[in-house]
Formats: sequence, structure tokens, C-alpha cells
Amino acid sequence: MNVARNLVSAVLMTVITTTILGLAYPLAVTGLAQVLFPAKANGQLIERNGTIVGSRLIGQAFSSPGYFRSRPSAAGTGYDAAHSAGTNLGPTNKKLIDAVRAAVEVAQRENPDAPVPIDLVTTSASGLDPHISPDAAAFQVTRVARERGMTEAAVRTLIAAHTVGRQLGFLGEPVVNVLELNLELDELHPLNPTSSMNSMSDTR
Repeated sequence: MNVARNLVSAVLMTVITTTILGLAYPLAVTGLAQVLFPAKANGQLIERNGTIVGSRLIGQAFSSPGYFRSRPSAAGTGYDAAHSAGTNLGPTNKKLIDAVRAAVEVAQRENPDAPVPIDLVTTSASGLDPHISPDAAAFQVTRVARERGMTEAAVRTLIAAHTVGRQLGFLGEPVVNVLELNLELDELHPLNPTSSMNSMSDTR
């Protein structure tokens, strides 16, 4: 009889806790997030002219010389949110050393007189980092200014406007969101008269 009672209690407890913690609580949290923080709850997507062009939280590749380039990615084929990962190669791994050395050589061709920021030649742990350091952005100023027909001072002003300081004043390091910076460049100084955010994927 005690076994039957215990079995019934166990089943009821499982049903109750599953209902509360597995259904009611997640639905309540999701509902509150949608009401209080809808943008954050939906991935902080960025829309231009009715088209979603990316997320503030996920990096993407930019290859056109008129755009600031993101930190390299090892997630899938690059910036793949379904395969978030780094290379998992140790600092003494020859493959990693060779890859970084090659990336440094490529970067130095663009800007031979400046030290190459580490985040331009190494991947992040997630492979999805949407930010670069202010130094990495500054390294690319000459190229972007030339392609956009802007002064370097004007480009540096935009970088400063998109630089976010340390969280709470002491956590982490200042960062620049690459997508947001490139979006403003396209709005203020398009690469050509017909460029728009709808054609951004074709020009990067």
C-alpha cells in the first residue's frame, strides 16, 4: 500500500513540477521579455528598408574594402550561429601560429606602418563576436576613408561614436560594433549613389 501511495505521489510531483517549471515559468518569462524587452528578446535584429540586415549580437563577414572588417570566425563556415565555436587550437599549435602569421602579413600589406591588433588576426571563442576593438577599427581607417571619399578624421569620429565603453565602467574592454558602424557609413557616405542597405550583402 505504501508503494502505491509513493508511486502516486511521485507521479503527481512530476506532473506538477513539469507544469510549473517546464511550461508556466518559461511562458511567463518569455511573455515578460516580449513586453519589457522586445528587441533583446528577439535577437536585437537590425532592419533597414523593411529588410533584416543582421543582428547586433552576431558578427558577419565584410570583404569589400569600403567596409570595416569583423574579427575572423571559426564558427562553421564563418559566423554560423548553429555552429558557434573557436578553433580550440593551443597557443603553441603550429597550425594556429601559421594562420596568425599569414593573417598578419595580409594585414600589414594594407597598413605596413602600424602594429596589427590581435583581434584582426585571431578568432573569438564563440566565432560570433560582433565587435572589434577601437584599435582594430583605427587600423582600417585609411582604407575605408579612401574607398568612401572621406577624410580620416571623419571616419575616426564615426568610430568614436560607435565605441562602447567597459560595462559598469570596469568590466571588459571598449568595443566597436562592426555592423552598426558599417550601416552608418552606408547611410552617410555610400560607396556609390545607388548603394543601399538592401544591396549590402552584395557589396561586402
